[in-house]
Amino acid sequence: MSLKIRLARAGTKKRPYYHVVVADSRAPRDGRFIERLGHFNPLVGKDAKDRLKLDLEKIKAWLAKGATPTDRVLRFLDEAGVMKRPARNNPNKAQPKKKAQERAAAAAAAASGSAAPAPAAPAPAAPAPATEAPAGEAAAS
Repeated sequence: MSLKIRLARAGTKKRPYYHVVVADSRAPRDGRFIERLGHFNPLVGKDAKDRLKLDLEKIKAWLAKGATPTDRVLRFLDEAGVMKRPARNNPNKAQPKKKAQERAAAAAAAASGSAAPAPAAPAPAAPAPATEAPAGEAAAS
């Protein structure tokens, strides 16, 4: 049985409140859990002490038993100093995609007064002729 330390949503519509729970990974998000380990209220300011409350002793015990935290809970545990969250690096995340690069190149060409035309989009193909007669004509024959 693989155990996860994760957030289970509570609260009302548009007013989220989360319980930090340890649960079987196959159980539903808000369903059956083994033990509640704390709570998280995202609506409270980041500097408020009531925003996040964790029972670190219970969490350490569950981690020793093999429970793995989800990414969000791992962020909380990293802030608390219980676990270290590995650094992520995605250098291509902020770069524009292909179409945006084409638009930027076209805008730069237009701004510089260059006569180089922007790459034209291919013309749409003509629809294929119908091979079967419409249902009304087939019934008349």
